[in-house]
Amino acid sequence: MTTTQDIVAKLWSLCHVLRDDGITYHEYVTELTFLMFLKMMKETEQESLLPKGYRWDNLTAKDGVDQLAFYRELLVHLGNESSGRVQAIFANANTSLRQPKNLAKIVTDIDKLDWYSAREEGLGDLYEGLLERNASEKKSGAGQYFTPRPLIESMVNCIKPQPGEIVQDPAVGTGGFMIQADRFIKAATDDLFTLKQKEQNFQRRVAQPL
Repeated sequence: MTTTQDIVAKLWSLCHVLRDDGITYHEYVTELTFLMFLKMMKETEQESLLPKGYRWDNLTAKDGVDQLAFYRELLVHLGNESSGRVQAIFANANTSLRQPKNLAKIVTDIDKLDWYSAREEGLGDLYEGLLERNASEKKSGAGQYFTPRPLIESMVNCIKPQPGEIVQDPAVGTGGFMIQADRFIKAATDDLFTLKQKEQNFQRRVAQPL
């Protein structure tokens, strides 16, 4: 079975295609994340959150110059005409891709991936994996803002966040500390099952303000 790390490795290999289109290390993750999000919405059957006509299959149905033009239109449309988190994710979104063949290559290769583990573990782990790859590249200079997961886990284990506490990370980047704090509390409370309803609501809606 393909693991999340396998998917990350294959996605990172697509950065060669991005580089051929003049895209820099700083733009790799952003370019891939927009496409990954669209694909994951389909894989997790959440495309109802996206406007009709601006979904993964609408993108793959086109080719050549039409596909690239539609992709640019799609990014703008999702940033302006969507709602909630989708609009926030695509706010001011654009692509630096200039050659239709490169977009086609990336879309085709993403479509071929086995997304089973990603459906189980979520887009967050894929995004974190790409950031880690990016941070390991000295040319990217991204290592200065990426905190490795083992370090995050060690710090959260030392702090031991408790149910009922507000957890905040003023310098939040990828949200790694907040995600791990949430996992720590859920592991200690049987996925919040041992908490009273009021306490569960606090954990879900108040505990990690953003």
